[in-house]
Formats: sequence, structure tokens, C-alpha cells
Amino acid sequence: MGLPDFDQKISLSEPQVHSNLYLMDSLPDAIVQYVLSHMNNARDVAVCNCVSKRWKDSMPFIRSLYFPRNSFDNHVGSDNSDEIIWRMVSSIEKLEELVVYSPFSGAGLSSWLSIAGSSLRHLELRMDNLTEQQGYREIPSKLDCINAAKNLESLKLWGVLMTQSPNWDGFQNLQNLEIVGARLEDPALSVLLHACPNLTNLLLLGCEGVRSISIDLPHLEQCKLDFYGVGNCTFSMNSPKIKVLEVQGCSWIRVRETKNLRSLSIANNAGRVYMVDFVKLVALEFLSIRGVQWCWDAICSMLQWASEVKHLYMKVEFTGDFEALQPFPEIDLADFFNSHPKLQKFDIHGAMFAALCQKSSLKNVDKGFVIPCLEEVVVTVRSPLNAEQKMSTLESFLKYGKNLKTMVIKILQMKSNHSSADDFFDEICRFRYVNRKIVRIE
Repeated sequence: MGLPDFDQKISLSEPQVHSNLYLMDSLPDAIVQYVLSHMNNARDVAVCNCVSKRWKDSMPFIRSLYFPRNSFDNHVGSDNSDEIIWRMVSSIEKLEELVVYSPFSGAGLSSWLSIAGSSLRHLELRMDNLTEQQGYREIPSKLDCINAAKNLESLKLWGVLMTQSPNWDGFQNLQNLEIVGARLEDPALSVLLHACPNLTNLLLLGCEGVRSISIDLPHLEQCKLDFYGVGNCTFSMNSPKIKVLEVQGCSWIRVRETKNLRSLSIANNAGRVYMVDFVKLVALEFLSIRGVQWCWDAICSMLQWASEVKHLYMKVEFTGDFEALQPFPEIDLADFFNSHPKLQKFDIHGAMFAALCQKSSLKNVDKGFVIPCLEEVVVTVRSPLNAEQKMSTLESFLKYGKNLKTMVIKILQMKSNHSSADDFFDEICRFRYVNRKIVRIE
């Protein structure tokens, strides 16, 4: 059902009326106002406004309004959605949060924010202007209208066309900025970030059109960037307080301030990772590197910088500096774990596991070698090639991992119709049976 007219009288059944009167009449006005002020769904607010004068008088104390996508689907009144939202917003004394998923115009947004802009702390809008033509610019533009909400602390935008720079003076109080689904141009994104100098959380998810992004935000603690396209973006960051960083779709990555970085995820599902430039990641606890192809120097550098990591996730299919896809070179298992003494959980997929399974990897292992902190290993296997070496590596995790509690072996899309695949699977099943307290197969 659509949103009822804000001033429309509605009828309730007799039991409902008696129940409401009994409950609400027994409460002081302050309690009624407190209870009703916690509503936020616009339809509920409109309905309560029509129940009684006492309830209607409590409506100005509401702090939050939420308009779902279907708020006006069955609306039959003469007023359009912009006007109805304006009446509801104007009836509230101090609106702190406004969430609008239903369609609206730039003029409508401008009228709402001219009333509530000074009190708003949280604003979330489904912009729905991605399909607009490049040459078309709504006046006033929805992005420019947001400038009226000077005191925002959190801003979330969905479906944004940002090919031109927003006309923003600056949001000094804004700490959280989230943009999901956007078409961006580099200059416009640069202006947007410059207008939000005190961000602590930044999320750009499902964004296209970005070729280069530089983030210089001194208070930023969490950042998630997800760019789709050919995967060749350039990214640089100078944020000394950054703790959590996720980057997807970049080929060249430079982050110079990392002393507080605890969680790092780098992925490129469409392109290659050519260069990463960090300093020693002394506080890093979690590292995830994913993608089809990484240059081997980039992989080696990341593993070297992340020597203190506790949880490592690796899902890179190939290496190679240019077009040719190449397998990982041999990695000595003992050297690897000696270089990562704090590693507690190791999640390896395909290429990395194969690199640890080369024939000479487990030769001449020092008698005193142990993997001191490893508690969980998750191995993904997709090929029966070198099955003997792979089984030897699995056994080595148990032999040297004195604190190992769990080993999960995932067998995905075994690429062979030959009997060797069945033999390899049988070997894994036997291995699991002998070590069933620790090993399981998924």
C-alpha cells in the first residue's frame, strides 16, 4: 500500500481504538512523545498522525524519517511525492535523520533541506540518476542540494552520476561517507573528498570511471574502495590513522602511512596488480591478496612487509610481469613460516599451495623447525597434478604445526577426467580419516 495522505483521517476498528486509548491515555505526554519519537517509517508516522490529536501533537518530536522504495506506489492524491515529504519534514521540529529510497527530484530535495538541513545529522538518498545523459544536468542538481545540510555526520548515496564536480562548500562534521553504485570522473571525486576533510570512514562501492584516486585524509580509519572496469586504476593514500583498508580494481597502489594498519585487502578481479608500495606493516593482523594475476615482485613485497601478520588469505591464480600468465615459482615452506612466525590462520588457494608443494621444498628441513602459532589451515585444491608432493605438504602442516587445531581441505572443480583425480581424492580421504580430529573435507 502507498503512503496515506499526511492529513487524511483514517478509521480503526473498535478493538484497536479501545486498545490504543487504554494504553496511551494512561501514559504521561512525555512518555507518549518518547515512544512515538522512535518511529521512522513514513507510513507509520502518517498513520499515527491521524489517530488522535494527542498523537498528532507528538509528531514534531520525531527524529528520523524513512521513505521506502514503494512509499508512493499506490498514492491517489493530488499532491506529488515531493510535496508529501515536504509536509512531513516541515512538521518536525528537529529532524536528525532522513532516508529517502522513493523517487524524488532535485527541487524536492532542495525544499526539504532548506527546512531541515541545519538539524540533519544523517542523510541517505537513492539518487537514481545513473541513466541520465551526460549532457543533461538537473537544476538544481541533487548533489548540489546536499550542500544545505552543513552539519551532516553521515552521508550515504546510492546510484550517483558524478561527472561534474559538486558545488559543496565543505562538510566539517562529516565522518562517514558511503557511495554505492556510481559513475565518477576523477576531478569530481577529488572535489568531493576535499570537501570532507574529517572523514573517519569512506566507502566507494561499485564505482566506474575512476582512473586515478588520491586520498589525503588525516583522520581516516576505515576505507573500502571497489572500482570496476578494466582494473587499471592508480591509487595512493596518505592517512596516518588508517586501520582497515580494502582496495579492489587497482593496478598501482601506494600507501605510505601504515603504522596503525591492522587489516588490508587488495584484489583485482579484472586486471593485473603491477606495483604495491607500502612500508613495513608492523600492526597488520589480517592480509588478503586476490586476483587473476599479480607481478611476482608485488607478491614478494607484500609477504615481506606483512611478516607480523596473523591471518593470511591468498587467492592469486598466476604471476608474470606482462601478458603471459606464469605459475608461482617454488616457495620453501620452512623459509615461508620462519618469515611469518605469528601466523595463526593460513588460507591458501591453488597457485600458492602448488608453490609450497615443489619437490625440493621439504628437503633438508632443519630438525628443530616448527610452525609455532599456526592454528588453522584452509587449503583449496583444484588439480591432481603433483599429488604426492601435495600430500607431503599437507602432512607437513600436521607434523610441524604443533598447535594446529583445524585443517580444512576444499576440493573445487578438479580439472581432470583421468583416474589420477580419483586416486588423489582417495588419498585425501584416507588422510582425513587418519587425522579426523583435525582434518575435514569440504
